[in-house]
Amino acid sequence: MPDLKRRIGLSLGADICWPICYEEIIRRLDLNIPQGDDKVRLEVERVTIEPFDLRQKTQYDVVLDRLTHWYNTSREWIKKSIIMDGIYTFNNPWSVQSMEKATTYAAMMHLGLAVPDTWLVPPKEYESNPDLESTLQRYAKLFDLGEIGNQLGYPMFMKPYDGGAWVGVDRIDDETALKAAYDRSGKRVMHLQKAVLPFDLFVRCVGVGPQVRVVKYDPSAPLHDRYTMATDVVSAEERSLLEDMTLTINTFFGWDFNSCEALRMNGSFFPIDFANACPDSQVTSLHYHFPWLIKAIVRWSVFCAVTKRPMRQTVDWQPYYDVLEQDLGYRERLAAYGDIARKRLDLKNFEAFCAEHLAHLDEVASDFFSSSVAQDAVRQKVSALFPKHEIDPFTELFWNRIQHWRETEKA
Repeated sequence: MPDLKRRIGLSLGADICWPICYEEIIRRLDLNIPQGDDKVRLEVERVTIEPFDLRQKTQYDVVLDRLTHWYNTSREWIKKSIIMDGIYTFNNPWSVQSMEKATTYAAMMHLGLAVPDTWLVPPKEYESNPDLESTLQRYAKLFDLGEIGNQLGYPMFMKPYDGGAWVGVDRIDDETALKAAYDRSGKRVMHLQKAVLPFDLFVRCVGVGPQVRVVKYDPSAPLHDRYTMATDVVSAEERSLLEDMTLTINTFFGWDFNSCEALRMNGSFFPIDFANACPDSQVTSLHYHFPWLIKAIVRWSVFCAVTKRPMRQTVDWQPYYDVLEQDLGYRERLAAYGDIARKRLDLKNFEAFCAEHLAHLDEVASDFFSSSVAQDAVRQKVSALFPKHEIDPFTELFWNRIQHWRETEKA
């Protein structure tokens, strides 16, 4: 059988640790997968940033994209490559570009998910220009921020409508705090969201293709401890619900790689933040869960590359709306959305592919994450983020958590 090459491109920003691990695991897997009368081998390459001819042929079959959400040059290269050459990419770049968190809240509210009540408020300040001055003079309606607070109810949270963890989220307990936070928000358009309190569990669900990992999350902890190492934090039914919820969100917007935050109150889960189509992938925050993420990305990217999975260039919401029109209870409806999601993600063929061609991945990954290459990848990321005197202790901390993962997996 002749060899066919499938090329996977890594479109990277400040990423350090996961690309090293991904590349090395792909190399160690030494895949040679029958596909028809041929055998497919994989090559991985980091995508460079440079001028490009719009008619230029793209050499990649799949691109793992970490730049579309913020870097225009790479975004336009990826979009033209999908249109001209049919590459498959994580995630749909048109959806990532157009969907702010406000849109995603509205869409999931419409589908009936239990998103907390949310308001959008205009910015406190704005860049002055003649058109805007004229528009605001004619149409801007004076509003009473305190009255909005009374309608929504305290406590609430103020957070940017388009995300941006660098801006932060404020808990608002009364009108005085609301007005102070609004004054600080400056030129940012902000959301006010009703608090889900008292909650007894905060989870972050990470989805890669049809694969979902549910992690107990502690937002009050330091960054390196927010993803806790607690296991079995939800029941089987709760896990099923959270998987349906995460996959519904991801496939509705055309996202292969996204995370969903949800709070449990009185036995029900409320999704509070789920437009994260470039989620945290660093060992310095994921630690114990980092190997799972690498394996999940390997599985989905290899499957997409080898099978030449077609890129869904446009989003199609009608099947979800058809379910919405049926007389179903909340759990039945969410399960029906989940069925659409799994069909779109070709779950059955994906599982069969992994069983046949990636059965050795667990062993290869476990062996790799005991290696000096993996340990050096951890150290490189720690060195990029931590002061010099903390590099050794934090490298050891994250490395030990990965070793704990290896022991848990073996058990």
